[in-house]
Amino acid sequence: MIEGLPDQYRWAARLDPPELAAASSFLVCGMGGSGISGDFAAVVGADAGIDVRVHKDYGLPAWAGAVRPLVIAASYSGNTAETLSAVEAARRLDLDIAVVSTGGELAGIAEDNAYPSITVPPGLQPRAALGYLVGAALQILTGAGALSDPAQALLESANATESLLGSGEPGAGRDRAGSIATALEGRVPIIWGSAGPSAVAAQRWAKQINENAKLPAYYSTMPEIDHNELVGWGSAPAEVSRSAGIVILRDKGETAEISRRFDLTVELLRDQAPFVGEVWSSGESALARAATAALMGDLVSVLLAEVAGVDPVQVDIITQLKNRL
Repeated sequence: MIEGLPDQYRWAARLDPPELAAASSFLVCGMGGSGISGDFAAVVGADAGIDVRVHKDYGLPAWAGAVRPLVIAASYSGNTAETLSAVEAARRLDLDIAVVSTGGELAGIAEDNAYPSITVPPGLQPRAALGYLVGAALQILTGAGALSDPAQALLESANATESLLGSGEPGAGRDRAGSIATALEGRVPIIWGSAGPSAVAAQRWAKQINENAKLPAYYSTMPEIDHNELVGWGSAPAEVSRSAGIVILRDKGETAEISRRFDLTVELLRDQAPFVGEVWSSGESALARAATAALMGDLVSVLLAEVAGVDPVQVDIITQLKNRL
């Protein structure tokens, strides 16, 4: 589920951007492992001054008709109900639409309506296709004239994630992930990030632990943590602290104000909050920093699955839910 990630970024770097009408505002519609590609694209967009928003629901937000963004419909299977609903709403509003999928109903809609589309390689769980999906979304931003060629950032992400994984022999990321996974055994993981790369990485950590390790996991971000969660941990009962584990994701691009807040928050809560480790991003581009911090969560989630004796691939309860809807 993880080993092929660097090559996914390399695949995306070789993509030709689709031909699109110029756009300055984008709305990525998708759920789960497909939808988070929009959150990564939003991080890259924010770094480049591009308006990229993410919608994880049926239909479209009320503002879409007035703003008229390019709608990027991302569904790895091509059959995600919420994403198909968003496309139908976009069609009613006569918005421009681009599609990312492996096929399914969404690909059929794109073909029938001549929507620009990127087909990513099939055969994976959506969350295991992160590099494909993120890269495809970025190439759509490029095709619409908003983002300069993302190949350099994609290749940097490929090399940086490969360095953490190791090529031939285990990389440094595996040892660090192992120590954090050990510290999280028997605990509910709580992941702290800040803005930009570490925020999307914190989200990825929590969702990967949910799906791969079949465990509850939660994330929050600084500085919001210091306006509410700080108080909760400051007076939490001992049994709460014993059952949770906080991992802090730090970004080399974080501001001095955020660094100061993290340091002071840990100092204030050292005796109450269950801090189990800190992970720093690597790389220069916003994408590489998000990708490396997120990869560490992928590794931890699979190790936690091994400890729990569960299959990190299957998500049977989601299938059961879909069958009942």
